[in-house]
Amino acid sequence: MAGLTGGVANVMVGLPFDTMKVKMQTFPHLYTNTMDCIKQTIKKDSWRGLYAGTGPALAASLSENSVLFGAYGLCQQMVCHLRQTTSCQPIDYAIAGFFAAFFSSFALCPTELIKCKLQALRETGLNTHIGPIQLTRQILQVEGIAGMYRGLTATIAREMPGYFCFFGGYELAKKFLLVNTEPTDVKSLGLLKTTIAGSFGGMCLWSAIFPIDVVKSRIQIGGSGKSFTVLMADIVRREGLTALYKGLTPTLVRTIPSSGALFVAYENTKHLLMKVVDTV
Repeated sequence: MAGLTGGVANVMVGLPFDTMKVKMQTFPHLYTNTMDCIKQTIKKDSWRGLYAGTGPALAASLSENSVLFGAYGLCQQMVCHLRQTTSCQPIDYAIAGFFAAFFSSFALCPTELIKCKLQALRETGLNTHIGPIQLTRQILQVEGIAGMYRGLTATIAREMPGYFCFFGGYELAKKFLLVNTEPTDVKSLGLLKTTIAGSFGGMCLWSAIFPIDVVKSRIQIGGSGKSFTVLMADIVRREGLTALYKGLTPTLVRTIPSSGALFVAYENTKHLLMKVVDTV
């Protein structure tokens, strides 16, 4: 439940920047920079264009974060048990996040596929009025259930190292911000420090895995039958290494408030639920 509330906060704060990221990753030749992408999107589709794919984005975030944080808690216990300690270090949290992301990838891939396709409808020349249900039905009719998992390998390759950096960065920032402070719970961390720690974790995640995310977006939107490694090599050969970082700026700008909001919602919900459990 804490993961669900964190997922909602993450999407509502960060979706416009995510839309820019997907457009610039997949059609870099159409936009010179982030501001140009924003201006063209608003001009052609009004402000509504910035929130294309809100439904699938929420579904993706809710499904991913509920599984991710649920598995994260179990993986924490597993890692601490293997290390025979009750006091986890940032590296332990990072390892737990790494394994938890494997499970969340299966929940994320189909919903993110629909979200990405809706965000780039105009660029792909599809009907701009199609909705998530119609698009899902169309994919299932043409490609079957396998079509909903296009880009799964790239998703797993992105998520596992990404969440190693995400949770590791968050816990490392918490440790730094809480130096000489005990206990290290949400009450001692506070709103501002939780936001800063969450933002740092988000920046660690995207800085580490952005090239993988570019390839994933192109596989899902372009429908390329090429393997992950072949497509990445093709992008570098045809467009240069910088193409793997197209859209990084709006992503980093987005992750500061959105990842901060995610952890604020997650930590406070978890703290509230633990109080309820203790009372019961």
